[in-house]
Amino acid sequence: MDINVEVQRQLNILKRGVEELISENELEKKLKKSLETNTPLIVKLGIDPTGSDLHIGHAVPLRKLKQFQDLGHRVKFLIGTFTARIGDPTGKSETRPMLTSEDITKNIQTYLDQLKLILDMEKTEVVYNGDWLEKLKLEDVLKLLSQFTVAQMIQRDDFSKRLAAGKPVSLVEFMYPILQGYDSVAIDADVELGATEQTFNLLRGRDLQKNAGTEPQICMMMPILVGLDGVEKMSKSLNNYIGITEAPNDMFGKVMSISDELMWNYYELATDIPMEEIAKLKVGVADGSIHPMDCKKRLGAEIVNIYHNEEEGRKARDWFENVFSKRNMDVDLPEVKVDEDIKDVKAIIKIEAGMIVRAGKKKIVKITK
Repeated sequence: MDINVEVQRQLNILKRGVEELISENELEKKLKKSLETNTPLIVKLGIDPTGSDLHIGHAVPLRKLKQFQDLGHRVKFLIGTFTARIGDPTGKSETRPMLTSEDITKNIQTYLDQLKLILDMEKTEVVYNGDWLEKLKLEDVLKLLSQFTVAQMIQRDDFSKRLAAGKPVSLVEFMYPILQGYDSVAIDADVELGATEQTFNLLRGRDLQKNAGTEPQICMMMPILVGLDGVEKMSKSLNNYIGITEAPNDMFGKVMSISDELMWNYYELATDIPMEEIAKLKVGVADGSIHPMDCKKRLGAEIVNIYHNEEEGRKARDWFENVFSKRNMDVDLPEVKVDEDIKDVKAIIKIEAGMIVRAGKKKIVKITK
């Protein structure tokens, strides 16, 4: 094997969809050393179990983690059992409430069940930062704090905005990026993945590793996937998301609701279709030789393929085309049970079993009694 050729091959795979890399030169050196010594890189992705359901926005860094895994590197999926009690202040306009141990335990199991849809769990080392953070003595915490200044901490955009607006910033929140950085020291991370809004936190890991006399980690920042509305980031609370456990027809239908412009972002970040092929599709749409709807249908099928299988992707596309293109209602539809008639000021509509109700372009159900 030509090591230099293999380094470039891995770099090309790993750089796809990455918004910021600190730094590419350092990553190249780490990859070369890894191949020369036959020692896999330790790649870290941390999450706090503050929710229960994962969507394809969460999947962006997880899929990058899978790429490292497929290239033979050592994946450490870090669950913030300790830091979840603080709550990550990133992007928040106010202090987050601390979670109970019961909430954390429940959310962890739900996350692990869903991770199987993306990662090879036999090759995934799940670690919990409570295992080392809970053992820190006050002296250890003070040593960590002594390595940073208040001026450094308020450089964080969300902290500075809150302070400028007269909103409080808890000292506990200052601890969050420091503890996240210490996680990288504890597991000896070579690379840490995170969203672009996590850049400040990831860099603190580099600081602490340097101060500890070890080689600093590579910070690989992934873009935040925009939600179905094309405006806000994908979020369950905003109902603009595609859950990775959703039914195939629902997944496909949600993809079909996004704008033509946004679909290219989804192609790059949410699928494995080669970038060269995506570029050809874009050219075809631009010159009129390919209809945007055909590209979107392919995207929908591809996303279903990833979280279900190719057969389900094909069936979801057929279902969508039957219902919305051919207007054939002789297909399986979601069923809704109704106990009463629906009334308005002008009419009384008699609800009967088997009636098909359509609301807007994409919502169709069959009434059952």
